Amino acid sequence: MSTELPAKVGVIGGGRMGIGIAHAFLLRGCEAIVVERDSAAATSAQQRLERLLLKSVERGDLSNFDVALERAMFSVSTGELGDCDLVVEAVPEDFDLKVETLVSAEGVLKDSAYLATNTSSLSVDALAERLSAPQRFIGLHFFNPVPASALIEIVVGDKTDPGLVDKAKAWTQGLEKTPVVVTDSPGFASSRLGVCIALEAMRMVEEGVASARDIDAAMELGYKHPSGPLKTTDIVGLDVRLHIAEYLAAELGERFTPPQILRDKVAAGELGRKSGKGFYDW
Repeated sequence: MSTELPAKVGVIGGGRMGIGIAHAFLLRGCEAIVVERDSAAATSAQQRLERLLLKSVERGDLSNFDVALERAMFSVSTGELGDCDLVVEAVPEDFDLKVETLVSAEGVLKDSAYLATNTSSLSVDALAERLSAPQRFIGLHFFNPVPASALIEIVVGDKTDPGLVDKAKAWTQGLEKTPVVVTDSPGFASSRLGVCIALEAMRMVEEGVASARDIDAAMELGYKHPSGPLKTTDIVGLDVRLHIAEYLAAELGERFTPPQILRDKVAAGELGRKSGKGFYDW
């Protein structure tokens, strides 16, 4: 299978995941354009990318900072995505926002381009309902931190062209990652299992079974998880985990009902690493 990458990639959303996706493609010689909601957000996204590229140089993953940065562009308009070969939507996990973003992007893409969502849990088929060419749409679930992660979860919708699945596998291999292919279903494979483990870990803290640190150590040392479920929750964001759990509970039943400790921490603003406190102090 060819591992040829798209020459130019568009990323809508310049947050941690969006910039990570752009970073990963830039490291492999692609051009990347990041679209943000306004000029201030675009400037912040550019600063985040510059810091990541400098770290790549320090690690020896990138030989020339200036050349890589020259291949990166920033915009506040999806109209700038017209010459992209692939556009990845990476806005927050809000269904209506994602649909609006995807419809806007599809309206400017050339006929040979493909559109993807980085959603970690929302239905690819439901997102595709408003698209005029759902056969050119697929889920590409990247993991944080994107350049260092070894996995991309490829989510195949009912109308996704089988040829696009092959292309997505090739792109994944071109990024030196491993593709995992799943059919569209609530939470896919990774989020469904990851949230399930995390919610049970939270219940164990709630019930006084063990501390968050000891529960994580049990999974890290006993099952070789690189990061325990509660530390991972802090990194992902407790608000994000709560949103996904509520969605999975609605779709799959009460086994995904969020525990009260998660609701209480989110209500208190304890969102994990990004707020300085979650199950750990950061």
